[in-house]
Amino acid sequence: MNSLWLKENKIENFSTLDKNIESEICIIGGGIFGISTAYYLSKYGYKVVLVERDKIASKVTGHTTAKITSQHGLIYHYLLNQYGKDFARKYYLANQKAIGNIEKIISTNNIECDFKKQTSNVYTTNTSEIAKIEEEIKALEELDIEARKIEDSPLPFDIVSGIEFQNQAQFNPIKYISGLVNKIKENKGLIFENTTCYDIKKEGNGYICYTKNNEIKAKYVVIATQYPFINFPGIYFAKMYQSSSYVIGIDAKTKLFDGMYINIQSPIYSFRTAIDDGKEILLLGGLDHKTGENIEYKDSYGLLEEKAKEWYPNCEIKYHWSTRDCITLDKIPYIGEFSNILPNIYVGTGFNKWGMTSSNVAARIITDKITGKENEYEEVFKATRVNPTVNKDEVKNMVSQTAKSLVVERLKGSSKENIENMKQETGQILEIDGEKVGVYKDIEGKVFAIKPVCTHLGCILNWNNADKTWDCPCHGSRFDYTGKNINNPAIKDLEKVDI
Repeated sequence: MNSLWLKENKIENFSTLDKNIESEICIIGGGIFGISTAYYLSKYGYKVVLVERDKIASKVTGHTTAKITSQHGLIYHYLLNQYGKDFARKYYLANQKAIGNIEKIISTNNIECDFKKQTSNVYTTNTSEIAKIEEEIKALEELDIEARKIEDSPLPFDIVSGIEFQNQAQFNPIKYISGLVNKIKENKGLIFENTTCYDIKKEGNGYICYTKNNEIKAKYVVIATQYPFINFPGIYFAKMYQSSSYVIGIDAKTKLFDGMYINIQSPIYSFRTAIDDGKEILLLGGLDHKTGENIEYKDSYGLLEEKAKEWYPNCEIKYHWSTRDCITLDKIPYIGEFSNILPNIYVGTGFNKWGMTSSNVAARIITDKITGKENEYEEVFKATRVNPTVNKDEVKNMVSQTAKSLVVERLKGSSKENIENMKQETGQILEIDGEKVGVYKDIEGKVFAIKPVCTHLGCILNWNNADKTWDCPCHGSRFDYTGKNINNPAIKDLEKVDI
């Protein structure tokens, strides 16, 4: 089963770049952030070229829950205490403006994308968490943010406390992207798919973006690849990690509720409705964990299915998918100049699972930077910020995990004979002839072997038995069981091994 959004992906196919070209602006990455930026800049008359390594919106954008909201968990108590009232309020206003921007784009361009105004709600079922809800409500009051305390909900279980934001929204992201793509084409923007950009070099007053066989010359470059594929000088790999989460789509066989919901305690569960062939279904998601951790089906999709059957006994499971999001250590996206020493290269990343609104915030800030306009929210999200990291525990965890994953520990007792004992549809790392080998055995017993070393920065990969992928615990790169790279920051496939 695949993502609901990609079920009928009606975004047209684009050709692969097959010649050297020049443009004012090169946007690398065809997710919602890259496409939104291309939309704005082409609308203002700039010559824009966008390259995507796979198909437009087929990665994170095609696997989101697509909530459009400024309610990002219990963020405002944190922002108020760490950065002050002006900063926290600007964060809120930037995201609120993004909701309005998206609604205006949809209305102005007559985009049919199942856009629907909804309330957004965070809640808890645990009485010990009420104090956190109260802290957030107090912060919202101080920031003059309109919100309502709730003590019940239409969910199929009882809650004890929560917070409601009104006038938030949801939509079908692929239909939305399709509408933006049509406008980019009308504005003479160029889009290329199956075109991987692997390097950027400065030349004169501009840059050369290198693809496999061709070059793109541009004055401005926007890196919109979710996780930046250029390691230096930005070193974003040291300032973020990736988090995985899971979604199932169910026909609940009963009337569903209005509103979007997410709890504050672990495990996380997220609820929203969506339209599937004219019928309303429920998207149940959550179960976040750091990408690269060993995960089984029963602890991901299996647990969501179990909960769905508990809450909706007659439901039918129709879809399941997973996604990855970049999480910043200070909980704020990186938006703006990629580096202080590379002028006119911009980045938007670290959307912390709230990419529908954050992508528009980023597109507006970077469009304003290129067009020379002042953006009042720019300083909140500044990508080159060097403030001390607030989340010291997470920094320690990242450093420890990276160091551990870079150490190639020897495995005892592994050999080719161990492959015969492996269960079908499982993978593991074995030591064969003194070398680490990642081995996967499919349902028919066919064996696929790779060198389990991430092609990004050399971390040892872990097997994800839920999605049948090799995942990097350091920076979140993913590879399928054959070794093909499917998620950045790595851009190269794994080395195959003959056994």
